[in-house]
Amino acid sequence: MAMSSILNADDIQKALAACAAAETFDHKKFFEMSGLKSKPAEVVKKAFLVLDADNSGFIEEEELKFVLKGFATDGRDLTDKETKAFLNAADKDGDGKIGVDEFAALVHE
Repeated sequence: MAMSSILNADDIQKALAACAAAETFDHKKFFEMSGLKSKPAEVVKKAFLVLDADNSGFIEEEELKFVLKGFATDGRDLTDKETKAFLNAADKDGDGKIGVDEFAALVHE
């Protein structure tokens, strides 16, 4: 499933453009601009499944680095600093990965 089947492609592109430069990714701004924040929990779960590349039920740090590519193939890689900040914001139980409930909570913050 492509993220464009869940969210408006124009909104995705606007959100990606807003964080095109390194060190400019802000998850709150990105989820709001992409339209994901306004979606109900079941839609956010579908987005999580797209981003969980290895289907482990978690988004691990390595997958998180490529999260923008999950929204569109031309999305950039997050920097190590952005990846760690994103992980720290979402990983409430401290296990080093993001579960679906943690992801949904982060999106809807």
